[in-house]
Amino acid sequence: MKYMNKTVLELHDMLVKGEVTSDELVKESLELSHEVQDKCNAFVTILDDAKGGVVTDNLLSGIPYGVKDNYSTKDILSTGSSNTLKNYIPFFDATSVEHLNKAGAIKVNKTALDEFGMGGTGTTCHTGVVRNPWDLTRMCAGSSSGSAAAVAAGVYPYALGSDTGDSIRKPAAYCGVVGYKPTYGMISRYGLFAFASSLDHCGVLTRSVKDAAAVVDVMKGIDPNDMTSWDSSKINLLDACTGEVKGKKLCYIKELVDPDRYKNASRELIEHLDNFYKTVDLARSLGITVDEVSVDDNLLKAVPSVYVVISCAEATSNMSNLTGIIFGPRGEGDNYIEMMKDHRTKGFSPLIKRRFVIGSYVLQKENQERYFKNAQRVRRLVVDRWKELFKDYDGVILPVGTGPAKKLEGSVDILDKNTACLEEHLQIGNFGGFPSITIPNGFIDNLPVGVNITGNYYDDENVLNIAYALESAMDYKNQIAKEVK
Repeated sequence: MKYMNKTVLELHDMLVKGEVTSDELVKESLELSHEVQDKCNAFVTILDDAKGGVVTDNLLSGIPYGVKDNYSTKDILSTGSSNTLKNYIPFFDATSVEHLNKAGAIKVNKTALDEFGMGGTGTTCHTGVVRNPWDLTRMCAGSSSGSAAAVAAGVYPYALGSDTGDSIRKPAAYCGVVGYKPTYGMISRYGLFAFASSLDHCGVLTRSVKDAAAVVDVMKGIDPNDMTSWDSSKINLLDACTGEVKGKKLCYIKELVDPDRYKNASRELIEHLDNFYKTVDLARSLGITVDEVSVDDNLLKAVPSVYVVISCAEATSNMSNLTGIIFGPRGEGDNYIEMMKDHRTKGFSPLIKRRFVIGSYVLQKENQERYFKNAQRVRRLVVDRWKELFKDYDGVILPVGTGPAKKLEGSVDILDKNTACLEEHLQIGNFGGFPSITIPNGFIDNLPVGVNITGNYYDDENVLNIAYALESAMDYKNQIAKEVK
């Protein structure tokens, strides 16, 4: 009997009743890890010496899970999927991992990601390309590609992810699972390798909304090591998932989902938007009011550029410590400057180098006003517009991306200006630190697609409950990739 295709709540019930042991769950998860690794290349490290644990009242106790490889894990290789840290073994656990350890959760592998989280394709991991378990010729999106692939393939019920622009929520959509990024600071970022500190969020990928709630209930909490964390002790996400949503109000942005705005739109995009409107009708049938609202087109079009400027600037600063002197493989040279140059030149992929060049350029004194400070001003305008929406609505509901997972071959890492806003709107959740969750809402050409709900900060309970109600009215909960081609 297979167990890893069940939810956290189902597995906990079976463990408590003695229908399965933690050792059996770990054994199965490790076997599946190797099977999925051969097909999808989802992992950096598989912890073959992992053992089962004690089962307690905690829902996560004794259950296997995966950790994205940009979380620090004590005495376990933690590379951030970069050659600059290919042999780095930390001496401490990230705070969220520490919380899971105390809950009795069992980590069985470290999942691959786009290098240091800087990518949306799953193709820049130092261990190679991550492939989508629904169709091995397609990408998982990124950067939490390995976590999404593993959860979708049924290796375990949940895996940790991080989200700086959409790095949990878009891979969730491409892989047909749930991706939840809580309010900024609900989960401590201590021990998460920093990419862009004002945008980075810890989060989780699961196969059901309730599982996402249960996992984050354990991960969250105020942390003296992270000054941006806050006291969420009075928030109980799992208890909030009641499905009672009559009287709730959602809105969607006309400028993003009007098919007439997309000239020469692909069949996949048209079907994706049609599927979105069916989900809107479903929400209305549950007693949720869903309105169409308008947002200044110029503001929406600025979102991708604002993200690039701010994220690259912060990344340049955060990763200046990757010199090869403090940790990581040493570069070659006659002095420390030559050694650092050699380390960074050989260690980083071309994509990362491009981002560092952009970040350094926009931070130069003569360029700051025009680029970096202007980007911050526009970020404020976008966030303020969304906060205006949240005065009247419980959340914004929108499709994720422009359709199902893209082909690995022939895809380019350049946005189509006609669909860039639709492809990148999830970044707004990071601009404002808003809670945001993606759930599967259908299929196109036998590939999963997703819908996203983003709400006001600190309103995670409300956002998850709405997502749970929608999930309960559809047939996509706890789905496993039907076949690995």
